[in-house]
Amino acid sequence: MRYYYLYNLLYHHGQDILNAKNMQLEKDFMQHGHLSCYCHSLFVAYISLRIVKSLHLNANERSLIRGALLHDYFLYDWHLPSPNNKRHAFSHPRRAYENASIDFELNELERDIILKHMFPLTLKLPRYRESYIVLLADKYCAVYETLAKSKTKVKVEHLEKMVNQKTSHES
Repeated sequence: MRYYYLYNLLYHHGQDILNAKNMQLEKDFMQHGHLSCYCHSLFVAYISLRIVKSLHLNANERSLIRGALLHDYFLYDWHLPSPNNKRHAFSHPRRAYENASIDFELNELERDIILKHMFPLTLKLPRYRESYIVLLADKYCAVYETLAKSKTKVKVEHLEKMVNQKTSHES
């Protein structure tokens, strides 16, 4: 039952992002394994919420979810060779932030989450608790998606189905 609460939070705070045209484009860009950027971002947002709830942390859930959904909003396939993505690991947080700030109104916390989720590669320390949570969730998800491809696919397909089901009921 509590998972439905998390799905509702994801939908409530992230529906405009999840339904945005550019976010839908992320379904065509691969991230880790055979998982799209869209699914990876949704998984990171979900795991971030699970961390907060499991550890009973005080966090701004809205900004946590929105920052997690937008942390990889760079809008290109980094697996395709290009002069623009040679230093992807170092440069994509800035690219994600620039794209997100065009499409959405971001607060300071969401900006910090997006720009610093690749610490220590980005060199600047995250400033907020939520930034550290997304940073840790992102690392966990990246490893899980790479090593447990089939398990991840099943979990994320279910997560996407539940959030999309919520979206279609509300529309």
